[in-house]
Amino acid sequence: MSNSNAKVSFKITLTSDPKLPYRVFSVPDSAPFTAVLKYAADEFGVESDSSAILTNDGVAINPSQTAGAIFLKNGSDLKLIPRDKVGYYL
Repeated sequence: MSNSNAKVSFKITLTSDPKLPYRVFSVPDSAPFTAVLKYAADEFGVESDSSAILTNDGVAINPSQTAGAIFLKNGSDLKLIPRDKVGYYL
């Protein structure tokens, strides 16, 4: 993505809440995904250091990539799971 103003959007759902709240974030495609994870965790009031982002297929995402790379590989619909729930069947 060559445009420096290009943005990608993610719909991130908090899976630990039975109501499945979600937030939609638009970020620059060059933004580090660790920043997206931290911001999303802060929005939901959970610890970012102990949370994971998963695809709808349940595959964990390595956050040490750019937001644009995550978007291209996994799409925009992602799940946030706090560490106390990591390893549990959803």
